[in-house]
Amino acid sequence: MSSPDPQVRAARNPSTRSAAAAVRGPVVAVTGAAGGVGALLTERLAASREIKQVVAIDERRGECAGAEWHILDVRDPAIADKLRGADVVVHLALDLDLETDPAARTAYNVRGTQTVLTAAAAAGVHRVVLCTSAMVYGALPDNELPLSEDAELRATAEATGVGDLLEIERLARRAPRAHPGLNVTVVRPAVLVGDTDTALTRYFESPRLLVVAGSRPAWQFCHVEDLCSALEYAVLEKVDGELAVGCDGWLEQEEVEELSGIRRMELPSAVALGAAARLHRIGLTPSPAGDLAYTMYPWVVSGSRLHDAGWRPQWTNEDVLAELLEEAAGRHTVAGRRLGRKDATAAGAAGATVALLGAAAVVRRARKARRRV
Repeated sequence: MSSPDPQVRAARNPSTRSAAAAVRGPVVAVTGAAGGVGALLTERLAASREIKQVVAIDERRGECAGAEWHILDVRDPAIADKLRGADVVVHLALDLDLETDPAARTAYNVRGTQTVLTAAAAAGVHRVVLCTSAMVYGALPDNELPLSEDAELRATAEATGVGDLLEIERLARRAPRAHPGLNVTVVRPAVLVGDTDTALTRYFESPRLLVVAGSRPAWQFCHVEDLCSALEYAVLEKVDGELAVGCDGWLEQEEVEELSGIRRMELPSAVALGAAARLHRIGLTPSPAGDLAYTMYPWVVSGSRLHDAGWRPQWTNEDVLAELLEEAAGRHTVAGRRLGRKDATAAGAAGATVALLGAAAVVRRARKARRRV
């Protein structure tokens, strides 16, 4: 019997088949690749045998040696040249920092997304993956538990960065119509944990957990490692459309308090929201009152599309909460504002909410004094 053709022998060899699969895999560009979720995803994709090449784009060079790096601002139209040859773009260059000027943050987030979508279409990219947040569904007392991916986006622009995320969602819906042939997938994580800093992670840095009377919080987390694995599913076209991602199920407020060992401080809604709005308006806290809604009402997501595609979270809500508490150890936050150790000691005696209300009272007294002068 004659020996098999060399190509046939190669196809029968498992190692050769794996190498061939890697060669046939997509070229993936990642924006915001030097830090945060972008850095983790870049490392993950660069190590995957299913990915042919990773193109990393950021304003500084990251640590992943297995990626081809390009240093530029995502708002620069020249990014189109860097995307040529890419099959998929994952756009993670977003600024959701609590301390960033809101106008500058919006200019960067919205303009950056617009530029990436336009550049991707011009470069012949067939898929763009965007990452927003499950916050776009809104935190409302009549939300279903859990929400499906197709649930109406009922959020308003009153919480930190949510207005930007809603605009990104609008751009995602419009892009395939403006650029036929361009597929856009949107991934919406629950409360993201893993070296992250948001109004919701800072909630667990307070000496007391603020609970608004009459509210029914439901806590669902998403570890950054699970988010990266979900993004990889989207990159490899195992799933598309609007995708919600998070741990299975949720924790009630009482469970969170029991697991964390942090006691609650309960206040009437009008008092809590009013004080938060006043303190933010005069610049004493970085978080607007709208952030409180996400600690009051449920916005838990089902993640059914990812589950139907075979994806499963590796982290539970309990495990993610434990990691969040470990990260928060030694940090002291009152009304969303991080404090130094000396200030935190004083605030801790009364609790975060008391400090918030105390600050509001000081502001009111100061204003009355100025009017009397």
